Amino acid sequence: MSRRARLRERLAVTPERYARIALVALGFLTLIVFTGAAVRVTGSGLGCPNWPKCNTESLTPTEIHAPVAIEFGNRMLTFLVTASSVAALLFAWTRRPFRRDLFLLALILPIGVLTQAVIGGISVLVDLDYWWVMLHYLVSAALLIPAVLLVLRAREPGDVPRRPAAPDRLTAKAVWALAPLGFLTLFMGTAATAAGPHSGGEGTDDLVERLDIKGEETLDFVIHQHGAVATVLGMSVVGVWFLARRREAPRDLMDPLLLTGILLGSQGAIGGAQYAMELPDGLVWLHVVVATLTWLSLLWACFSAGWPSRVPASGPPDLAAPPPREPSVVA
Repeated sequence: MSRRARLRERLAVTPERYARIALVALGFLTLIVFTGAAVRVTGSGLGCPNWPKCNTESLTPTEIHAPVAIEFGNRMLTFLVTASSVAALLFAWTRRPFRRDLFLLALILPIGVLTQAVIGGISVLVDLDYWWVMLHYLVSAALLIPAVLLVLRAREPGDVPRRPAAPDRLTAKAVWALAPLGFLTLFMGTAATAAGPHSGGEGTDDLVERLDIKGEETLDFVIHQHGAVATVLGMSVVGVWFLARRREAPRDLMDPLLLTGILLGSQGAIGGAQYAMELPDGLVWLHVVVATLTWLSLLWACFSAGWPSRVPASGPPDLAAPPPREPSVVA
């Protein structure tokens, strides 16, 4: 047996243990979104004004105060995110039985984390240009897609994908139609933050350029567009929930749809409160956190529903219905 084969056998993990490893990777990928939002709302984005070093002199801070500690702490979390993503890839290779689909999904994670680190570094080097900061969050949201799918697929009892939870193709299409609408809502949210007072440089007294498309009315304009898109998303989720309920979808689909609806309702309340209170730091951070959790719940619903092409065009036959009559033969 070769050295590589012996190493692979030594690191072999069961499907149950690998599912936990994948869940840890998803947890860290989510956590760093929360800490990144904290960097933004506390104005600590330039606490470490250089990259990959904290400053021109040292990799670590030469003096510690709140903005530096928050920004540097977020950078340090990147190592845990990287380690968990690499572990998900390594143990996907040593999982027994080996599954190529899990390995390919896990491969996306460290590549995505590296991409995020570069985007984050560029954001600092260009003094938090809002387009780069928006991209930084949106790539984080996109990276959660393979992470969620990896967790769900790793929990499948065998190598054969679990049967889609959508009872028919129409329901599956309706659920999946929510995904691009959800991502558009996230994009509009990043635009609202780009136009708002939380530039990421307030804590260090750095002047950061803001999104400006309508002069002084830009913030109100973008917030209202974001609210309109979010309202459409919320109404769509409710509609899809009723459709799935009418089609007698199982709890595997009803539960994430219900959770998504509850989180969107909470987002509406938080968004209204933060607008009325002129965007306090804590509520803006909470808004980002709940938005990320809503995106996770929506992805859960989509992957549970199953890809429409794999779902039957109509539900299973009604076994209680009388059998069709044989056509009569006319002599």
